[in-house]
Amino acid sequence: QGDWSSDVCSSDLLASAVPVPLVAEAAASGFPSPADDYVEGRIDLNSALIPRPLATFFMRVRGEAMRGDGIVDGDLLVIDRSVEARPGMVVVVVHEGAFLLRRLQQRGDRLWLVASDGVSAPIPLLIDPQEACPAAAELWGVVRHAVHHLLVGPGPRSGVSRPGAGAGR
Repeated sequence: QGDWSSDVCSSDLLASAVPVPLVAEAAASGFPSPADDYVEGRIDLNSALIPRPLATFFMRVRGEAMRGDGIVDGDLLVIDRSVEARPGMVVVVVHEGAFLLRRLQQRGDRLWLVASDGVSAPIPLLIDPQEACPAAAELWGVVRHAVHHLLVGPGPRSGVSRPGAGAGR
């Protein structure tokens, strides 16, 4: 529990498309390649990241339970409530009245919610509302994207003020 802040924003609140230049060449993560001076075109991140705007919400991560999946405190998630969840997907659930982020995993004939921190206990996913399992969680949406900010802290360089950024980070 406690892996989420209460910052939930619907994607329909986005006022307009802002096309951003898309570079034609991919960035090498090994040996650097010569830079291309050509821009492939422009990309609208709204249309690239949000195929179903009416079913899409944003949430910020609070906590480190999904660090093993590269999702850390302060990251921004794009969550699609219209996607059917399948094992292996990262999902948002409601557990004990709060949002929780976990990976959906099949174990035998049951679906479980598993953290990637190696510490948090698995939680059963409630599939049948008639099922008597008070510790179970209810599916809320599927995470399509995690936006991980590399420039930490408030200010114009990052464009995002991360909760808890600054002292001690």
